Amino acid sequence: GRMWAYTVGFTVLPHVGGFLGWFLTRKEIPAWYEKLKKPSWFPSCKVFPVAWTMLYTGMGYASYLVWNDLGGCGSKALVPMGLYGAQLALNWAWPPLFFGAHNLNLVM
Repeated sequence: GRMWAYTVGFTVLPHVGGFLGWFLTRKEIPAWYEKLKKPSWFPSCKVFPVAWTMLYTGMGYASYLVWNDLGGCGSKALVPMGLYGAQLALNWAWPPLFFGAHNLNLVM
């Protein structure tokens, strides 16, 4: 009964930080990022929302599968879910740091 709610919750969660990152940096994209010199093979900015939607959906659903397979919030899930949470937090922090600082060294 309630498993669909867990599935949806885990799958949607990564999008929250992705949306906030976009919201905080949305003015920097046309003002700064689009003016950067990029290689000829660089994808269009229109590709990024589609790619990140797919990536965040995949990460979220995969985290649900791990959580479900390991029996929920037990000790078995602590390390894998902790590592997932840490990488997700770093993933969410990168756009505000990169766009806010205008620092290309953060890409490396």
